[in-house]
Amino acid sequence: MSTYQQTLDYMFSRLPMFHRIGEAAFKADLNNIIALSEALGNPHKQLKCIHIAGTNGKGSTSHMLAAILQEAGYKTGLYTSPHLRDFRERIRVNGQMIPEQAVIDFVDSNKDLFEKVEPSFFEMGVALAFDHFKKENVEIAVIETGLGGRLDSTNIINPILSVITNISFDHTAILGDTIEAIAFEKAGIIKQNTPVVIGQLQEKANDVFVGKANEMNAVLSFASEKWTITHKEKTAQNWLLDIKNTSGKNYQQLQLDLTGNYQLKNIKTVLEAIESLNKSALQISDESVYSGLKQVKKLTGLLGRWYTLSENPLIICDTGHNIDGITQVVEQINETRFNNLHVVFGMVKDKDITHVLELMPQNACYYFCKADLPRGMDATELMKMAEPFGLKGEVYPSVNEALTAAKKNVTADDLIFVGGSTFVVAEVI
Repeated sequence: MSTYQQTLDYMFSRLPMFHRIGEAAFKADLNNIIALSEALGNPHKQLKCIHIAGTNGKGSTSHMLAAILQEAGYKTGLYTSPHLRDFRERIRVNGQMIPEQAVIDFVDSNKDLFEKVEPSFFEMGVALAFDHFKKENVEIAVIETGLGGRLDSTNIINPILSVITNISFDHTAILGDTIEAIAFEKAGIIKQNTPVVIGQLQEKANDVFVGKANEMNAVLSFASEKWTITHKEKTAQNWLLDIKNTSGKNYQQLQLDLTGNYQLKNIKTVLEAIESLNKSALQISDESVYSGLKQVKKLTGLLGRWYTLSENPLIICDTGHNIDGITQVVEQINETRFNNLHVVFGMVKDKDITHVLELMPQNACYYFCKADLPRGMDATELMKMAEPFGLKGEVYPSVNEALTAAKKNVTADDLIFVGGSTFVVAEVI
């Protein structure tokens, strides 16, 4: 009998992990997940699923939908990635992480299968999620893609709704270096006769989505064109919104406990998804929408999205890590009141580092660091790359040492921001 830590050690050492080694762990076909699923009795075929892809926002959107579905009374599975503190964050039922013993039992009982199929860490996790959701008799599962869509391991499901949040440049070595190419990969989750919600109308991606939807006879809607926010207020704890759609649906004084500015885009996607789901066999009341959005973090355990680590001093982290994500983060930093800005900053080597550095604020003291994984960019190299963009600071041996140094330098009215990579955020949460 293995312990949970021994099980994790096996998974981390024996199964190629994208978040540690990058694209070498990516499998450009669905053969492994198909083989795993067949050996497990194809649990995904017994699940009712919502499938969510997109460059940014898919995690927040997944959690918002799961919170609403839970409040609507459905036993809800939620599969997301990556995790921040514990692998089990990836697999939840009604907000509760998969038990340690369930992970142990799954790995122990399937080691021979893993030796035969040689799956990646992500493929194993997807198979575990489907198996767990089936055993728990979930009524609806919200499934977030890991990377892309067409060849993502989650793409063996036949969902009742597909959702694509947006398209931006990320993982270009795998997904392509044009918006059209990336959109093609994301559009791979659009299925025959299955409605699809696109979060944002984006000129270069639209023809790809419309074409794929027509090919699949899938009813398509653009959330950004359907929903309008007519009033918005923000406190330290939540957004307070009035929002309506073109059909006359109107939510007044809707509270959302995710305070990132980018959530104003995501909430339109979520509400359009709810409209679509209510046309299917699901029944989701307005009360469930209000209640779910008011307590997303409590209901689903979401972390790392414009997340306050401390109020005195003010320390905020965010997992935004590509051009679009960093753009949103910088806008929010600029709207925040502070005297001096301190940035604990690290990136991974396979991101578009130069264009991200161009976006970062110059009026800040930087604490360059490297997340504890092979993909992490060397902090000294990152500092040298940052200097031509007017970003000045010092190098620190680890993320936590960088944060400790920032705390020593901060004064009462300063802001410490931690970000640049999901894995930098993971080490401080």
